[in-house]
Amino acid sequence: MIAWLVTELGPWTWWIVGLVFLGLEILVPGVFLLWIGLAAIIVGALSFPLWGAAIWGWQMQMLVFAVLALVLALAGRRFSGSNTKTDQPMLNRRIEGLVGRTAMLEDPIREGRGRIRLDDTTWLVEGPDMPAGARVRIVMAQAGCLTVEPAA
Repeated sequence: MIAWLVTELGPWTWWIVGLVFLGLEILVPGVFLLWIGLAAIIVGALSFPLWGAAIWGWQMQMLVFAVLALVLALAGRRFSGSNTKTDQPMLNRRIEGLVGRTAMLEDPIREGRGRIRLDDTTWLVEGPDMPAGARVRIVMAQAGCLTVEPAA
């Protein structure tokens, strides 16, 4: 069935495969199918002038397709996501975004540990002993614990 389809459609087989991958790219999250689809379309374009050549058998077509898919995927990965800028650089790094903020101690710091409330979350803090209600500034955030010092 597949051999007959490839024989009947010739170079158009690669175009159909490429368009199927591009269509799947819309349905599946990620960007990897785009590069596979483009590789198939390029092999289809190369197949038009080379279809009758002895060197352009199915093995060579698959080899060119695999190499192109790999090269396009690596090039796309390099150029597509590495230089994205955002107006919220700490969006997915919430704890790091707390450095520099001030808050009041909810629980006193005793023996180096206490608690503060920021927004809707209670945070474990470390720092010098201070009474509840003292104003502190966050100087470091690490592993779910904030390091604080007295606010000026």
